Amino acid sequence: MSKSIIQTDNAPAAIGTYSQAVKAGTTVYLSGQIPLVPETMQLVSDDFAEQATQVFENIKAVCEAAGGTTNDLVKVNIYLLDLGNFATVNEIMAKYFTKPYPARAAIGIKALPKDALIEIDGVMELPE
Repeated sequence: MSKSIIQTDNAPAAIGTYSQAVKAGTTVYLSGQIPLVPETMQLVSDDFAEQATQVFENIKAVCEAAGGTTNDLVKVNIYLLDLGNFATVNEIMAKYFTKPYPARAAIGIKALPKDALIEIDGVMELPE
């Protein structure tokens, strides 16, 4: 099975030794996205809801670059500095997915790159 690298200018460029996503067969592994605006590579704002929305926009752009949509995601991991933002994540996530929703974990952590408040990664299964 071959693997291919997914890259789009519609999501932030990798800021380390990783790819935005890697496709192996019909499975796409999305690297973590933080709320960077692709054009500026700066955090969208300090507001949590705006950061969460930007992260979902970045995830959506990578999914589309891989030939899918957010509804093709089968597993999503959400990393939060404050688990008190869980309800806000649910509200924003509902704008990007339709039922049935992907499997998901929400994990409270101490710090994220660039002092972001949220990071999301995932696994997508493309239609054959």
